[in-house]
Amino acid sequence: MTFRAHCSRWMSAAVLSFAALCGAVQADSTLDTVLAGEHRSEANRARDAYRHPAETLAFFGITPGMTVVELWPGRGWYTEVLAPYLREHGKLYAAHFPAVSTVEYYQKGLAAFKALLAAKPALYDRVVLTELGPPDSVAVAPAGSADAVLTFRNMHNWIGHGNDVKVMQAAFAALKPGGVLGVVEHRAAAGATPEQVKDSGYMTEEMVIKAAQAAGFVLEAKSEINANPRDTRDHPKGVWTLPPSLALGDTDREKYLAIGESDRMTLRFRKPAQ
Repeated sequence: MTFRAHCSRWMSAAVLSFAALCGAVQADSTLDTVLAGEHRSEANRARDAYRHPAETLAFFGITPGMTVVELWPGRGWYTEVLAPYLREHGKLYAAHFPAVSTVEYYQKGLAAFKALLAAKPALYDRVVLTELGPPDSVAVAPAGSADAVLTFRNMHNWIGHGNDVKVMQAAFAALKPGGVLGVVEHRAAAGATPEQVKDSGYMTEEMVIKAAQAAGFVLEAKSEINANPRDTRDHPKGVWTLPPSLALGDTDREKYLAIGESDRMTLRFRKPAQ
């Protein structure tokens, strides 16, 4: 190869690297703007210290041009971040509770989420609302359409009803080959048995990894972004003893506030490219 060819190849690589770096900086700047936005309540912003949205989304590789599915978004804590972040160049599917459910908790949660979307159409008008009601209703997004599927503190709900693998299969179907599954979940001590974690809200990493692998995912990386070593995981009302729930009310309130939110695993899986 000639010297000119070597130079041309090096310059092309440098330009591409610089372009990628600029894109990453721009994405970070966009996310910083969203996180500081007035649409987020003071209470929600305060939880950034425990939920680390910027670091978590960076670990999952989320960028503004992606198609992302959020499974069971609850009342929209992460939707408040993802929807405006993806609005201009990407797409967000919010796979919420089934509209026909007779479960009161599901009805109230879905109604609150719809109210959130309707209140600020300039931010949320492009969110595509779908349903996740395993084992039957699992079409969370068109097959092979998503770059990433994310779930935050939901796995314990699905394993409790024997639907954890079903949900992982739904995520697998929605993803493009090579797509990412990002999981954040309350973390039980390693080696804890199903009986020990039952109704506690905590799961072992092994349980989550087993469910994802059963659906065809490959574990790519773990992060301690959302770890909390102060959490002893042995509370009277399980994870809900801790903030933000504080299920014991004023009983030992300062103690649990000092602990903070739960210790959480943060796992990144990949759908094989072929």
